[in-house]
Amino acid sequence: MSIQYWHWLVLGFGLLALEMFLPTGFILLWIGIAAVAVGAASWLLPGMGWEMAFVLWGVLSVVAVLAWRRLKPLSFESDKPMLNRRGQSYVGRVFTLTEPVVNGVGKLRVDDTQWRITGPDAPAGTQVRVVAADGTTLRVEKAD
Repeated sequence: MSIQYWHWLVLGFGLLALEMFLPTGFILLWIGIAAVAVGAASWLLPGMGWEMAFVLWGVLSVVAVLAWRRLKPLSFESDKPMLNRRGQSYVGRVFTLTEPVVNGVGKLRVDDTQWRITGPDAPAGTQVRVVAADGTTLRVEKAD
């Protein structure tokens, strides 16, 4: 029994399908594409032996993975770096207290969210500046 071109196509598409379900970082994608390319080469060159097909698959896989690693961007800069750190986005902003801060703890309403705050005691109506965010608690100080 010999390895036919369609064996390579099945292997290639199988690896492409596995890439969708396994967190491999796109490695299986490029190895699967290499297997599909070997299947196409086996179809075009029916006399190619299985040894040559495996060597071609290995070379194409390594070249494809290395080329992808070299060409992919190293990091992605977000246009909204505070998107998932909402409390951090309030640092430096000034708000007016709607409820007093008593014993160093109070509540502050920002847009549609109510935040727990810590800071110096202050009556309602005082302007405070957010100086830090610690989880779901904002630390404030009186604004000048």
